[in-house]
Amino acid sequence: MKYLDEYRDPALARRLLDQLHATATRPWRLMEVCGGQTHTLVRQGIDELLPAGIRMIHGPGCPVCVTPLETLDQAMAIAGRPEVTFASFGDMLRVPGSRTDLLSLRARGADVRAVYTPMDAVRLAAEHPDRQVVFLAVGFETTAPANAMAVLQADRLGLENFSLLVSHVLVPPAMTALLDDPDCEVQAFLAAGHVCTVMGWTEYEPIAARYRVPIVVTGFEPLDLLEGILMAVQQLESGRAAVENQYVRAVHRSGNTTAQQVIGTVFRITGRAWRGIGELPASGLELSPRYAHFDAARRFDTAGLHTAEDPDCIAGAILTGAKLPTDCTAYGIRCTPRHPLGAPMVSTEGTCAAFHAAGRTRSPT
Repeated sequence: MKYLDEYRDPALARRLLDQLHATATRPWRLMEVCGGQTHTLVRQGIDELLPAGIRMIHGPGCPVCVTPLETLDQAMAIAGRPEVTFASFGDMLRVPGSRTDLLSLRARGADVRAVYTPMDAVRLAAEHPDRQVVFLAVGFETTAPANAMAVLQADRLGLENFSLLVSHVLVPPAMTALLDDPDCEVQAFLAAGHVCTVMGWTEYEPIAARYRVPIVVTGFEPLDLLEGILMAVQQLESGRAAVENQYVRAVHRSGNTTAQQVIGTVFRITGRAWRGIGELPASGLELSPRYAHFDAARRFDTAGLHTAEDPDCIAGAILTGAKLPTDCTAYGIRCTPRHPLGAPMVSTEGTCAAFHAAGRTRSPT
């Protein structure tokens, strides 16, 4: 397929691997922040082809996985109300809350719908004025512009029956939280190309300078990742720590300023809980006061919910890269894509799902 096959050329991949083997003189530990990058690394076996001393640490880059349990339980409480039509992207429907998931609620009669864009939810609200339509707005900076536009459109149309349950998170605060952990082993980052398409990379420059860690903005195809890893290792070997851009076909330093303005109009920065990680200050978005009447959590008063993670799920350790899915005793046994215990086994970007799809198994104990 044009514009895709050329980024999967095995001869070029072999050449990049040879360069990596020639460049690396010592062990290095790199973290890819994006779950899509994790899937490519694992599905293509790239992590197993790297020089023996180079280890990829899989970071908290799956937006479905880091959505906190509290938000999921809020979603269940709202979706179960008889007057509500609850809309979400499809991969959120099977993420387990404390007691159930949205797909199970739909099976029991709740009006839960999978949509392709937040604008689909706006259209539902316009077509069904007798229903309260709620859209589950999750994700990193990548999905924030479209969700912001949905709010602006609902505001223009005067839709009083549309709202968002917001759980947006931001990448740079998560990176600094990881680096502030005294047990952090990350020496370089591959930054998510789609996030930087929106935001650019200026906010990564202070992180690289403060923590002396190379950060390479990287795409998602095998050659993107191999070149991004090579660029990071070249920096590490030479003692440099800068932000570099591998994903030149899509990302510019300033990002998409129009998208940034839309985000800044509808949302404001707030503290946000990350599933398995905890509360991180200034790490998320919430609706600004001007658009707070579109906040589903306020509209339906979901305060006071009590959550409980499955004790056998080690999602937090997996999301921070402290453990691999194959370190989990439930992996592939009690926790499978068909019957997941936690979000990393559900999402198409989850590390556990990536390992399971690639046939990775637990080592005999």
